[in-house]
Amino acid sequence: MKKKLLIPVMILILVIGAVGGTLAWLTDKTDPVTNTFTVGNVDITLAETTGETYKMVPGQEISKDPKVTVVAGSEACWLFVKIEKSTNFDSFMTYTVANGWTALGEAYPGVYYRTVAASTADTAFDVLANNKVTVKDSVTKSMMDEITNGTANAPTLTFTAYAVQSSGFSTAAAAWAEASK
Repeated sequence: MKKKLLIPVMILILVIGAVGGTLAWLTDKTDPVTNTFTVGNVDITLAETTGETYKMVPGQEISKDPKVTVVAGSEACWLFVKIEKSTNFDSFMTYTVANGWTALGEAYPGVYYRTVAASTADTAFDVLANNKVTVKDSVTKSMMDEITNGTANAPTLTFTAYAVQSSGFSTAAAAWAEASK
């Protein structure tokens, strides 16, 4: 009886093997897609070619050319310049900020900004209109003598540039909060 049962089971296994072996499955495979994540960057420089010490003469224009450059390959960014004046600067001199800069507002005195698109070339921006400051006509010899005699400090003007990516910041104030940390 076992022999009679074994033969049909063997035949059944052979039939299943033959049918299963002839079935073809439709398959496919894609080529791999590799994602490479490179580093984004914002890179700026601040330079001035006219020096750091100047002689004041009433009514004289003094060449000053601070220039902020967004270096090639930088991401689109918010670009800032902070202009800090000594307490006596306004008694001696005046200047105008170059076109294209916008004052950030009364809460941020001396801070100006602009938006800069990503670029493959260096992009430079003058800070002062006509690259100059002007000594006021109202400056007197006695005002100058106070500086010379050491009873008053010489007026100073300090520039600092900042940049932060534009992505993720919808306002200049929000970008400034991050850039000025």
